[in-house]
Amino acid sequence: MIAIAKSFEKTPAVELKEEKIEPKKGKQIGILGGTFNPVHTAHLIVGEQVLSKLHLDEIWFIPTNIPPLKDAPVVSAQDRANMLELATQDNPHFQVKMFELTRGGVSYTVDTLRYLHELHPENQYFLIMGSDQVNNFQQWKEPTKIAQLATLVGVKRAGYPQSAELPMIWVDVPGLDVSSTSIRQTIAMGGSIRYLVPDSVRNYIQKKGLYHE
Repeated sequence: MIAIAKSFEKTPAVELKEEKIEPKKGKQIGILGGTFNPVHTAHLIVGEQVLSKLHLDEIWFIPTNIPPLKDAPVVSAQDRANMLELATQDNPHFQVKMFELTRGGVSYTVDTLRYLHELHPENQYFLIMGSDQVNNFQQWKEPTKIAQLATLVGVKRAGYPQSAELPMIWVDVPGLDVSSTSIRQTIAMGGSIRYLVPDSVRNYIQKKGLYHE
């Protein structure tokens, strides 16, 4: 038998390079939650002032589905969300997020923050609270965990002492004695809410006949 020799070209070695994965760049997000029943000018001013003074990238307005420490809203979640969209549409740094309305049930801030860290772990979150909320913060579900998941931001409000039990950044905001409760009462009595809410929100309330009962 005749052996037939085969020659093989030497295959050059392939240089394996480690693939460099760039970390996803995160944002600094202010979280402003509430029933927004209805949204008013003080909400918007707080959002803008915190955005500016803390140099945040965005403010996320998150309407509550069922608040754990308040009575249930008297208008539908859809109406409250629509008014928020109208009120924030002209500010590119404001966004309305429906996480809590979509989830349903009682809205706990700690659950929302956990979800946000799962959804966008690259972001840093700043939870914005008025002085009245700061004073009852220990009644919230897992307040210590909330403080681990977000930087706490307190907005000074006249008539409420600043008595935070956890580390907090305090922000001065021009005083506006406006509340959703007083707006609802004004509407029910047939009074004017012009300049207390954006015109788009006022027109929506009038068109839908909200808060008249």
